[in-house]
Amino acid sequence: MRFSDGFLSEIRDRVPISAVVGLRVTWDRKKTNAPRGDFWACCPFHGEKSPSFHCEDRKGRYHCFGCGVSGDHFRFFTELDGMTFPEAVERVAEMAGVPMPARDAQEERRERERASLHDVMELATRFFEDRLQSSDGARGRAYLRDRGLAPATQQQFRLGFAPDSRNALKEFLASKGIEKAQMEACGLTVFEDVPVSYDRFRDRIMFPIPDSRGRIIAFGGRAMSAEVSAKYLNSPETELFHKGNVLYNFARARKALQKGGAVIAVEGYMDVIALAQAGFDNVVAPLGTALTENQLELLWRMSGEPVLCFDGDKAGLKAAYRAADMVLPLVAPGHTARFALLPEGKDPDDLVRAEGPEAFRTVLTAARPLSELVWMRETSNGIFETPERRAELEKTLRELTGRIKDESVRYHYQQEMRERVLNFFGNQRGRQQGQGDRGKGSFSKGSKGGERGQWNKGGAGVQSGRFAVSESLARSAMVKRAGGIMPLREAALVVALVNHPSLIDENFEHVERLDLSHGELKQLHSVLIDAMAHGEANTREAVVAAIERAACAEMWERAVALARRARQWTAFEDAAIEDARDAFAQTLHLHRSARTLHKELKQAEVALATDPTDENYRHLVEVQAQFHDVQATEALIEGFGVSSGRSGRN
Repeated sequence: MRFSDGFLSEIRDRVPISAVVGLRVTWDRKKTNAPRGDFWACCPFHGEKSPSFHCEDRKGRYHCFGCGVSGDHFRFFTELDGMTFPEAVERVAEMAGVPMPARDAQEERRERERASLHDVMELATRFFEDRLQSSDGARGRAYLRDRGLAPATQQQFRLGFAPDSRNALKEFLASKGIEKAQMEACGLTVFEDVPVSYDRFRDRIMFPIPDSRGRIIAFGGRAMSAEVSAKYLNSPETELFHKGNVLYNFARARKALQKGGAVIAVEGYMDVIALAQAGFDNVVAPLGTALTENQLELLWRMSGEPVLCFDGDKAGLKAAYRAADMVLPLVAPGHTARFALLPEGKDPDDLVRAEGPEAFRTVLTAARPLSELVWMRETSNGIFETPERRAELEKTLRELTGRIKDESVRYHYQQEMRERVLNFFGNQRGRQQGQGDRGKGSFSKGSKGGERGQWNKGGAGVQSGRFAVSESLARSAMVKRAGGIMPLREAALVVALVNHPSLIDENFEHVERLDLSHGELKQLHSVLIDAMAHGEANTREAVVAAIERAACAEMWERAVALARRARQWTAFEDAAIEDARDAFAQTLHLHRSARTLHKELKQAEVALATDPTDENYRHLVEVQAQFHDVQATEALIEGFGVSSGRSGRN
C-alpha cells in the first residue's frame, strides 16, 4: 500500500522516535538526557556491554556507533521485528492515534495473492523435505552426508530433494488444490514455449531461500547429475523473489548478530550451511551472482563493516576486485567493508571441513580493509621505474578515490593514497640505490652491538636526510613519553575539540575511540565524551565548564600552553571552523597512523628478537620505513617537527 508523504510525516511528528525505540531497549541513565530528547542505550541490533546506540528525538533518527545501523520509526520495526513497511506504518499510526488512510482495493488484492503464493511455497518446501527422506532421496542424502552435513543441520536449513520427474511436484500441488497459475507465479513450473508445463527442479538437492521474515520465497537447486549444464539453478524472478534484493540466510544471520560481531558474506549456499554447522551463524550469501548495491545495503543494515569472503583462486580474487569497485563509491562514515581472501584453492566449506573452525577464524582476522585491497590491486606485479608509470599510478588512484560520493571519506582516502604513493616510491628508490651502492652505505644488515637495519650516514643523500629527521623525532617522542611530558600531537587534538565542539559531533566515531598515550589527556578526553553524552558539548564555554567541574582545569591549562608554544593556531577558538576542521582531520589521520604503526613496530621487534629470520628482519625494516615516513610527514605539516622540538626544550 502506498502512503502520502504528508501522512508519514504527520505520524512521525506525533510520536517521538524514543517512544518507538523505547519499546525494545532500556535507556542508559548516565548518558541519557531526556529533557533534551537525547537518549542512549545498548544496541538492540547487536550485543554490547556499553551503550553506543544513540536516539535523537529532534532529528527523529537513531544510530549505533558500534554496528553502524541507523534509521527512522518505520525502519526500526522493519529491521528489528521483520515487519513489512505497511505493518510498520500501521503500528506507528496506532501509537500516534491517527487513523490509517483508506486502503487501495487493487493493492489489497495483490497482498492477498502474495499471501497465497507464500502458502504455495511452503507446501513445495514440505514436499521437497519429505522426498529427501524417502527412497527417492537416497542419492541426495548420500551427497549431503559426503559433504559433512549432519541431519540436524539439514533440518535446520530445511534442505530437500526434487525427484527426477517432470510432474511429481505439479501433481502434489494440484492434489492440494493449488491452481496452475499459482504454480507458474511461484516459478515452480516451466510453462513458456512448451505445450505442457513441467517441474522446473528435477533430480536436485533443494535449498529453500527465505525472506527477511523467514518465509520461503524461492529455491536453489544443486544438480545430482554431472551431465546437466546448470550445476546450480535458482527460481526465476517472481512477485515474491527478486534475486538482487535477497541474501541467503539473512533472517538467521541478523538474529545471530544480536550477540555481536560482523556479518560475513560468502559465495554459495553450501558455504553458508557448512559455516553455520561450524558455529558461524552470522553468514549470508548472494544468490549465484556478484554482490549488488541492494544486497550491500542489506549487509550494512546488519553491520557497518561486513566481511566479504572470497574463494582462494584467481576467480575469487577477481570477484573481490569487482566487489571493491562496487563498494568504493558507496562508502561513508560507519559504512565500509573488509575483504577476507581464503588460501589458494579453498572455499569456506573445504577449509572448515579440512582444518576446523579456527582456520576460518584466522582468515577473518586477516581480512583487509577496502583501501588496502584497492592499493594491492593497482600495485601488485607492477613495475614503476619510470616517471610516466608512477604518474599513471597516481592518476588511477585519484580517479578511483574520486568516485567516492561522501566528501569526508573521499578526502581521507585521497590523503591515504597520497601517503602510500610517497612511501612506495621512496622505498623503491631506496632499494634501487641500495642495490647500486652496496658497500657505500644504505641499509646494513649487521653492525656493532648487533643492531640491524640502521641507516648509515654515508648513504644516499635525500633518503638519509629523511630518515635522520624522522629518527630524531621518534627519539624525541620516546623521551617525552618516558618523562611523562605531554605529546604535542595529542594535546593539539584535545585542545581543538574543546575549542571547536562541533568537531566532536562531526567525528564522533573516531573521537570516541581516540587512542591517547598521556594520562592527563585521557582524562580530558573522558570529560569530553561524557559532556557530549549529556548534551553539554554544544559550546566551548559549556565544555570548559565541564572540565572545571571534573577538577581537570590544570590539565587543560597545560595542554593549552603546550599548543600555544608550538603555535598550533588552528586548535584555538579564534580560528575559522574550516581551518580548524582541515587541520584536525590531518592531525587525526597522522595520529591514528602513528599509533597503529608504533604497535606494529613493537610487534615486529618482538618477532625478530624471538625468531631472528631474514623474513622477520625484512618485515621490521618495512614497518620502520612506514613509521619514519609518518613521522617525517608530521615534521613537515603545520610546523609539527620544529614545534615539537621547541616545546620539548621548554
